[in-house]
Amino acid sequence: MLKRTHNCNQLGTEHVGQAVALAGWVNAYRVQGNELIFVDIRDREGLTQLVFDAEDASKELLDEADKLRNEFVIAASGVVRKREGGVNPKLATGEIEVVVKELEVLSASSTPPFLPSEGEKSKLPREEIRLKHRYIDLRRPSMQKILKARHRVTKVVRDYFDEQGFLEIETPILCKSTPEGARDFIVPSRNQAGSWYALPQSPQLFKQLLMVSGCDRYLQICRCFRDEDPRADRQAEFTQIDCEMSFVDRDDVINMMEGMVRRVFKEVLDVDVPKLEQMTYREAMDRFGIDRPDRRFGLELIDVSDIAAKTDFKVFTEALGKRHGCIKAIRVPGGVEKFTRKMTDGYSEFVKQFGAGGVPTVKVNAEGKPETGIARFIEGVWDEIAERTEAQPGDMILFGADSRTTCLKAMGELRLKIANDLDLIDESKWDFLWVVDFPMFEYDEEGGRFYAMHHPFTAPVEDQIEAFLAADPGDIDTIEGIVSAGYDIICNGSEIGGGSIRIHNQKVQSKVFELLGMSIEEAKDKFSFLLDALQLGAPPHGGIAFGLDRLTMHLVGTDNIRDVIAFPKTQTGGDLMTEAPGTVSQEQLKELHVREVEAEE
Repeated sequence: MLKRTHNCNQLGTEHVGQAVALAGWVNAYRVQGNELIFVDIRDREGLTQLVFDAEDASKELLDEADKLRNEFVIAASGVVRKREGGVNPKLATGEIEVVVKELEVLSASSTPPFLPSEGEKSKLPREEIRLKHRYIDLRRPSMQKILKARHRVTKVVRDYFDEQGFLEIETPILCKSTPEGARDFIVPSRNQAGSWYALPQSPQLFKQLLMVSGCDRYLQICRCFRDEDPRADRQAEFTQIDCEMSFVDRDDVINMMEGMVRRVFKEVLDVDVPKLEQMTYREAMDRFGIDRPDRRFGLELIDVSDIAAKTDFKVFTEALGKRHGCIKAIRVPGGVEKFTRKMTDGYSEFVKQFGAGGVPTVKVNAEGKPETGIARFIEGVWDEIAERTEAQPGDMILFGADSRTTCLKAMGELRLKIANDLDLIDESKWDFLWVVDFPMFEYDEEGGRFYAMHHPFTAPVEDQIEAFLAADPGDIDTIEGIVSAGYDIICNGSEIGGGSIRIHNQKVQSKVFELLGMSIEEAKDKFSFLLDALQLGAPPHGGIAFGLDRLTMHLVGTDNIRDVIAFPKTQTGGDLMTEAPGTVSQEQLKELHVREVEAEE
């Protein structure tokens, strides 16, 4: 086999006259009369034009070249010369070509279902076809660029944390099922009948135990598994940049992780990330209706509950009669001209999926007065609403009215939809911030129980630990008022990392389990190893996990997580290429002490 001397983007005028050898795929070929055959050879680095010239090549070599087709794998050796057909400024090698002296077909290709060049210059093939033949899709230059960017991110991350004294330590893939908020993938044990492993949703407990073990600073770029329905920015199998530090407080972790983000964006995109602002969870929810606010556009939520309480508009009065009821408004500048009736009707339907009843609206006419929609219900308080919202003629005001949780969720999602519909998002901007001071728990009124806002191992802020330990589990308001030492890092409205200072006090951890509805026996059964460790010298510690896939999405400019994973799953968790998940034999099930039953209709 011919051994290549260069990659397909390396050759330039400085190589003219040199003998070289290249290897790769046939990207394109064309025949010019009976004298010349041009072949573009491609590898992961780029393209080079090969020339088979009748003046220099034997008939046998020309005949062999004439049989080449797209995606044949070839090696070719020859001499570099300046392009005789003119420079191609679109190629790094556009000033030269290689006159081939020897050709070797390493692998022929049947007609592929699509060409890697398709989608680079025109519309992509259907994603189902791309995923079915992912090995061809990955040959596309844009996909190769993404894989390189992902590699670059992990390299920069490892270098940064190595410089900061972190140890990269692997944690188990087969572990015990523990409640972390999502459904586990479970694996039956062959040697212990009736027992099951779980694939890790995160290395959370193991990295905490590493801190108890004295490892001080831990890093792992690890695979995690959550049996949830995939979506555009989520996969059931994903990768985390996982970190933990001992003897730290929240600011120590935040400063360390900001440094990593700054390094990654500088080295990968040459973007300078400034010192990140911090915003409390409460402020984020009040202003944006979401705990991962996108601040690249306006349309902030404005609280008008106190003003709305002065009306007799039934939608407002009923909402304010609920526990933590509130009224929020969004002012859309120039909305009268921008919105159609169909759009505003659609927004009322849109918010219903988040539990809201609809979106009352009002237009601001040329005289600055309300008209249409709910204008007649708010005439008496319009001046106050106009002042609060800074309403101007031609604006549209949209209202949300419900319990605080439902109202904020619906209006936060509506804000994002309006921004997308009206093309208000400045895609050239980078907007980073930390969201801090999350509630430690949220209460589900329907289920009558608490849930951990982050996860059950997040500590309260230090000055609330005693109040937390003393709180009556039945005192919902007090428990909901406990602030956690959690923090999320947000980029352009997307959470790219989340973490917290962890619980290192066994009494605090036991109280958390109690509030989550675990009996003492259940807590010991699931977490005895952790509770024991917390009594045997656990240092204060905290950490974070970044979603490597989601971070890479931002860096390469895609909104589909499948683009940044070499072999992703579909929305239903399937692998179209390998056809996983698949069936297994009865013998395998018997070995695992598992009996197959028919699925319920």
